[in-house]
Amino acid sequence: MSVINSKIGIIGGGVSGLAAAKHLSKHNPMVFEATDSIGGVWKHCSFRTTKLQTPRSGYQFSDFPWPPSNNDDNPSSFPTYVEILDYLDSYANHFDLIKFINFNSKVTEIRFVGDQETMAYQSCMTGRPLWEVAVHNAKSNIIQWYAFEFMVMCSGKYGDIPIIPKFAMNKGPQVFKGKVMHTQDYSKLNVQESIQLVKGKKVVVVGYKKSALDLAVECVEANKGEDGKACTVVVRTPHWTLPHYSVWGLPFYVFYSNKFSQYFRERPNQGVFRDLVCNVFSPMRKAASKIIESYLLYKLPLVKYGLKPDHPFEEDYVSCQIAVLPDKFFHEADKGNITFKRASNWWFWEGGVEFDDNTKLDADVVLLATGYDGKMKLKNLLPEQFRSFLEVPSGILPLYRGTIHPLIPNMAFIGYLESGTNIHISEIRLKWFARMIDGKFALPSIKKMFEHITKEMDIMKKSSRFYMRNCISTFSINYINEIHEEMGSTS
Repeated sequence: MSVINSKIGIIGGGVSGLAAAKHLSKHNPMVFEATDSIGGVWKHCSFRTTKLQTPRSGYQFSDFPWPPSNNDDNPSSFPTYVEILDYLDSYANHFDLIKFINFNSKVTEIRFVGDQETMAYQSCMTGRPLWEVAVHNAKSNIIQWYAFEFMVMCSGKYGDIPIIPKFAMNKGPQVFKGKVMHTQDYSKLNVQESIQLVKGKKVVVVGYKKSALDLAVECVEANKGEDGKACTVVVRTPHWTLPHYSVWGLPFYVFYSNKFSQYFRERPNQGVFRDLVCNVFSPMRKAASKIIESYLLYKLPLVKYGLKPDHPFEEDYVSCQIAVLPDKFFHEADKGNITFKRASNWWFWEGGVEFDDNTKLDADVVLLATGYDGKMKLKNLLPEQFRSFLEVPSGILPLYRGTIHPLIPNMAFIGYLESGTNIHISEIRLKWFARMIDGKFALPSIKKMFEHITKEMDIMKKSSRFYMRNCISTFSINYINEIHEEMGSTS
């Protein structure tokens, strides 16, 4: 079977993949989506109660606002995953993006077909393919090869490869007589199946991020009534959580997301004067974190349940670790429907879970909200000669402008950089990438790109002990301004 040639290939039909198709539409990109629908994580990793963590206005495309809603004036109302899927479907139809998408098409292999001369990143189209991609069609069961000048990786950090805790011999799930399930498998259950899994059961949820919090509430809802059982959440490291987006009557963005607040925070290429300003106003930054902490300790029973974090709020925010609590989470805890167990280490025994303080917990079902290995998903797709480029001690992907690796030619990575407004940041980077391949501006030298990457990574590492992800939440405005300046655009 002959190779099909095209200019741009996009892997993934989620939020980033749709945005990439829209901004690169003039090149007639080919989008490969492994499933039969768009939506990505919202379609395939959501639970029945999953909601957006930000108000609608913070999660929308710049040229496609949300439709009017009865909840527009309610700041505590966030769209459900169903509403988000409807929004993405409307976006795709409005901009006629479905025509670019190949559904049921899973990328199984990527080959670099360039030579030594093309190992450097090319800033514009040359007409010469550098990548060959093998795509398996689930319906025809045929593998077709394609060739592209540029590849855009939008496969996302979540889904596909779950992180499963490792256990010593005879202490893993095999000794447990109950049911063990990762959130990846739980999200595939329909409503009735998910209710039956936990109804009337002693359920243990491992984790304390957004998925774990949602799972605990779903367990409570399924166990209403006399025969209901409490759900236990196993917490290794407590993180700060938000009940809503206001602090002592002030909107949350006042503390981190406007020009004034970000002016006093460290950012790349800030110069000697800005270094001085950041040092002088360091107490003010700490005070802002303390103000938020005082409100959360007043509003939430963190001390009562042993869930007060040992680190400042700012460390969670600058590493994009903040989760918004589900409705009535601690209300259910106060009624005894949700309990908590702090533990650094745990393992299975035949009747449940055992902890490093020599206590045991009976369980019928153990749900692992332990996350996904997005970097491994990427590495599995990349040709072997490029995989080591993604391995750095900090765990942060070393990407220039959060988009390209200087030594992986003609490939962009979208959806791996986080901030307070992920869609907006992805859009800006895609506009930058589109202008770059159209020859509107040239990239800096490889040396300068790596220098910039190093500066960004150093800021992330200094700001928080939780720096295992690409997060620009405290210098996002400067980040956007720099991108606009580099690509010669103001909007």
